[in-house]
Order: sequence, then structure tokens, then C-alpha cells
Amino acid sequence: MMGELYRFEQRKTRRFQRATDLRNMVRHMQGRAPSAPPPGDPHGDEAGAYWDTACTEFAGQVYHGLWRRHSDLINAGWLDEWLGPGSVDRLLKTDLFDEVVGGGLLPLLRTRARAVSGVDISPAAVRIAGERYPELDARLADIRRLPYADERFDRVVSNSTLDHFRAEADIGSALREVFRVLRPGGELLISLDNLQNPFIRLRNALPHRLLQRSGLVPYFVGATLDRERLLRALRLAGFEPCACRAILHCPRVLAVPLAGALQRWAAEPARRRLLALLLQFERLAGWPSAYYTGHFVAVRAHKPL
Repeated sequence: MMGELYRFEQRKTRRFQRATDLRNMVRHMQGRAPSAPPPGDPHGDEAGAYWDTACTEFAGQVYHGLWRRHSDLINAGWLDEWLGPGSVDRLLKTDLFDEVVGGGLLPLLRTRARAVSGVDISPAAVRIAGERYPELDARLADIRRLPYADERFDRVVSNSTLDHFRAEADIGSALREVFRVLRPGGELLISLDNLQNPFIRLRNALPHRLLQRSGLVPYFVGATLDRERLLRALRLAGFEPCACRAILHCPRVLAVPLAGALQRWAAEPARRRLLALLLQFERLAGWPSAYYTGHFVAVRAHKPL
């Protein structure tokens, strides 16, 4: 499995290196995170401008390149397993941040669906992802008000999209909207920041500006849920959860600065050794303490027939 993930990561890296439009756009930037969280409604017009800045500035930070590769590997791992072999007609991805700031998940998702759509609240993210992946149907939209007909999609992939609202109630609103656009028998693959992890709980209790200065949380994070509350929210929206796990178990407070240092100063072989080391922490997923070490909680859920 690890060998397959490395080959997948290599293909994404080559594709990302060929995409020079974003690098040219942010070359003049200094690599700072946005200075404040989005005011008011985090998915309103002002939020779109905020995430425009977040996407372009974050992508311009050389410091985060290796960490983004690790994140893509982790997400590709659990999604590859749960998506399984074969292909469906239509798949929706609920944000395009991954595709703007790194290699992203489109190379995997387009092997599992004949048509892939993606939405984002950021006009820049929609434009850049659409230019990078011309086969992607990229649209500007709020996940709580999707521009699609009922029962449009066979699958929805939502990795760390719904944990950027200010209010927990918005997570429920977004889940109900995803339920609406899924066909009966379709499935949702979702991950959120794991509130059962003590670091996440502490992080969400601290001021955003303090977290931003630390470099560990360079963009706005919002309300999230622990495993039991996420499962309950899914059931209230109409879903039937069928699998759950904790993912990304390496100690982020150490891994992010170490990855940043190697990205800046080390050669590619050293970077790959760090990626291999960080992946070893995923063995903690099988331990009883998994939901205390996992940064995200991931759930696979079906819409009943």
C-alpha cells in the first residue's frame, strides 16, 4: 500500500510542478498567512475574498510544501480504500483548497468517476483549479446552498470542508444539502477536525491570532465535532454511517516545523525519508487511543435507498 501511495504522490508532484500559473501569481508575496479570520458569515462574500487570499498566500509558502504532500498522501490513502475499485458516473468534491495549494486529490478522484465536479467559496480557487484540471467542473458555491438538482451525484468527497464554519449548526445545514444532492444508495466520504484530540480541543479554545502567529494554524478554523457527535449529525441529516476511523496521527506540533525545515534546506531524498517516517504514525489508527491521536475523524456514510 505504501508503494502505491508513493507512486500516486510522485504523479501528483510532477503535475503540480508543471502548473506554473499559481507560482507566478504569488511569487511577489512574502508567504504570510491572512491577517484575520473571515468577518461575519464565514461563507459569505467577505469569506470568499478571505479564502482567495488564504489560498494564494498559503500556496506561495515554500515552508508548507512538504507538509501538503504528507496531507495529500494521508487523504489519498483512506479515500482510495473507501472509494474501492470501479467508477461511478458523478462525484462531487466540496472544496478545492487541496487542488490549489498542492497536488490535490483530483488525480485519484477522476479514476473513480466519469465526471468530477468541485465547488468552493473562493473565486480564485475555482479559477485556478479549473485551469489546472480542465476536465473538472469547478463552480463557485456555498456548500450549504449547492447549485445542483436533487440526487445529482453518486458520491460526495468532503475532506475537512465543514470544519471552517463559525457555528456548529452550519455543519448540519451542509450535511442536509449534501444529502439532497446524493442519489439514493450514494455515499458521502467526510472528514472533520477531531475534537476528541486534545490538541484540537485546545486549539479551538485559543484565539485565532495566537494560533496564526505560531505557524501551526495559518488559516481560519471553525467549529467541529468529535466522533459521536459527527455520527449523530449524519444520522439527523438522513445518512446511515457504515465506517469510521481517525486519521493523521503524527504529532503536528513537531511535524509541521520539521517538514518546513526540510522543505527549505534538505534534498529530495531526505524529504522522502521524512514522508515515510510520518506515514508510520498511521499505525496508531489501530490502537485504542486512536481518537486521541488522530487529527481528523473520517466517516463513510450512505444515503438509504
